[in-house]
Amino acid sequence: MSESAFIRAQAELHHAFLLGLQLMVSSNKEPSVIEDWMFRLFRRQHEQKFLSSFEKLGLSNLSDAVACAKYHVVSNAIGGVGVEYMYESDQKAWVRFRYPRWMYKGPTICGVPNEVCRGFLRGWYAHNGVSLKNPRLGFVCVSEDMTGEIGFCGYFKEYDHELGEDERVVFAKDEIPPPYKEEEQPEPPTDQWNQERLEKANRNYGVEFIRNSLIELMKVIGKEEALKLGCRAGRLIGLQYYQETRKIVGADDGDLYSAVEYLQRMFAGMGDTVKINAAEDQSQYLILHSNLRILRDLEAEERDIVLKLLARNLAGRNVFLSSA
Repeated sequence: MSESAFIRAQAELHHAFLLGLQLMVSSNKEPSVIEDWMFRLFRRQHEQKFLSSFEKLGLSNLSDAVACAKYHVVSNAIGGVGVEYMYESDQKAWVRFRYPRWMYKGPTICGVPNEVCRGFLRGWYAHNGVSLKNPRLGFVCVSEDMTGEIGFCGYFKEYDHELGEDERVVFAKDEIPPPYKEEEQPEPPTDQWNQERLEKANRNYGVEFIRNSLIELMKVIGKEEALKLGCRAGRLIGLQYYQETRKIVGADDGDLYSAVEYLQRMFAGMGDTVKINAAEDQSQYLILHSNLRILRDLEAEERDIVLKLLARNLAGRNVFLSSA
């Protein structure tokens, strides 16, 4: 079984963890809490990723409105998310996210409130102009996901005046996007993004989302409550996705060695360091797991909550492993 399969299994698992955590919080907290959480999550993602990747995608020679629209198409494509681009003018360029929505895969879209959309609009889309030092750049939302319209859709617009904080995202539900043109769709630079790199980027997309989600949830509802909900979601996703990830990595569902093989392949899918020490009679195995990707560059308290929730996710899968 190839390393590619191990990477895909981790992408699937972390994506599922994000979906499960959204549903867990949505079913236990008020919509206003969800909105605050999503605002913080997407502002964190924006500050970590937007400018650093903007230059790499070769967009700096375009107008800000067009560059932002193309950025969202290309960067999301790298993460495995479908987005369409429609040019109207140098000061007005559209994006439309295609179904199925990565952020709310499957029935998840029916279980989270519209405040999720409002949160990421304020956290990410309202901050593009700020990051680009263009106070005239804003985003106009014409359709949202959970409202039964045409899905998340809107345009970046460069106004002829500076925008106040409450003007950086506005709504215009009576507008319709221009026709989609296949020949105008931007793509990741092929000389930089081969299949192997795209698979790793897809995994990293989910990993960064879930770890930032956990960290920002702690700041919204407190560490104890975040651990309570996050650990439950982590365990349930571990239980629910063990068989699926086991099949992806090609591990057997049998004896003790099969369990060790499964964990070794899953950890390898993260690029972590794994060493296996076996007893002479192979009745026991010691797994030394270090240099965890998901914990890199985190502060002490952030590492603590992410590691505890990762352990609960492993514990969910370990129900099957320990019974083998």
